[in-house]
Order: sequence, then structure tokens, then C-alpha cells
Amino acid sequence: MKLDILAFGAHPDDVELGCGATIAKEVALGRKVGIVDLTRGELGTRGSAEIRHQEATDAANILGVSVRENLGFRDGFFINNEEHQLEIIKMIRKYKPEIVLCNAIDDRHIDHGKGSKLVSDACFLSGLRKIETTLDGEQQEEWRPKLVYHYIQWKNIEPDFVVDVTGYMDTKLKSVLAYGTQFFNEKSSEPTTPITSKNFLDSITYRAQDLGRLINKDFAEGFTVERYLAVNTLADLV
Repeated sequence: MKLDILAFGAHPDDVELGCGATIAKEVALGRKVGIVDLTRGELGTRGSAEIRHQEATDAANILGVSVRENLGFRDGFFINNEEHQLEIIKMIRKYKPEIVLCNAIDDRHIDHGKGSKLVSDACFLSGLRKIETTLDGEQQEEWRPKLVYHYIQWKNIEPDFVVDVTGYMDTKLKSVLAYGTQFFNEKSSEPTTPITSKNFLDSITYRAQDLGRLINKDFAEGFTVERYLAVNTLADLV
């Protein structure tokens, strides 16, 4: 299956939090989108890897993505090396996306920055024909995505561009709340974490509102880039 967009996240819920509304919009526009989680989030304070798997499945159904896979890397301890790069290359060559979305380049959780660089490096290496990979016993062809964008997570990184996601925030919030073990729940007796506060849950909306305000829209999601953005004419800008 060829995808238009493949979104990577270090943990299940990274993609939903960082660019869930953008994905919902792209799906609504008829584009094929997939998600690949690098780890099972097994070090998370709340819940378990098994529960997180079901939550991720539910969230994927809410967003309407075509496929979701998990590479099973070690939460907290994966590194940017050949072994991990090759597993990501297999996913890129399997789905041949034009656009790859990945973690924030710098963030509070160490896996986010690591995952960002790991996926970015793999996107380049995937285009080298002398790197050979096989999947399900078949030789894969080289493939390099045209674009790599990084969504924004915990830190308020200045975006290089924003996407108008007005009309898609409800879908994003539903996909986030599919992770019932991870976020604000006043009835929960589990330990608190930085992402279980009501303020964090509210921040999903008020950050999108603020970015939307800056482009005269209701809501927006921000991204950073690795190379210059290009437009054909000045009129291409919203």
C-alpha cells in the first residue's frame, strides 16, 4: 500500500498530540495516511503497553488512518544507529510516502528528539539504492520522501509554518482522549505526571487557538522544517 503521508511517533499518542488535527484533515481530503509508533510506551507511568496498544488502535480508527504499526523499540533506550535506522527504512520503503511527519526536534522527553533525528536520518538513507533491505522475504526498492516535517510537542518551539485545522479539533481531541490512561481524569487514583493535569489537556486547545489567531483562523497546528519552504507564487500563501 502506498501512502501519501506517514507519521512517526516515539510513543503511541505523540502523533495524536502533535498533529492529530492535521492528519484528520488530510484524511478528510482523501489522502492516505499511516502511523508508525517506534515504541510501545512501556515506561509510561500510567497504564501498560497492552492497554496502550488498544488505545492506539482506537485512536487510529478515530483519525481514519489507513494503517498503524509499532516497531517495538525499547522505550527510553532506543538509539540512532544502523539497526534502528534499517527498521524505519523498511517502513518508508514499504509505504513509499511523499511526506513524513515526525517528532519535535527538541523536547522535554528525551525520546522525542532522538526519534526526530532517527526518522530524519532514515528518510535520507532510504533513498540510497546500495542499502539493501527485505520485508516478508522480498527485496525492497529505494525510496526517499519528498518532505520531512516535525510537529511541535511539549516545548513551544516557533513553527516554520502552520496548518489551518479549523473543523478538525474535535476529531483530534477524541483521538487524544482515546488514551484514557494517559491524560486528565479526576477519578483516577494513579500517580500524576506532567501530562495528566487539566492544564495540559486544556493546552491542546488553547495552543491551537493561539496559532490559529495568528493566521486569522480558529485553530492551527505548527511544524518545523529541515530545508527552505518553497511556493510557486506569492498567492500560494494563505
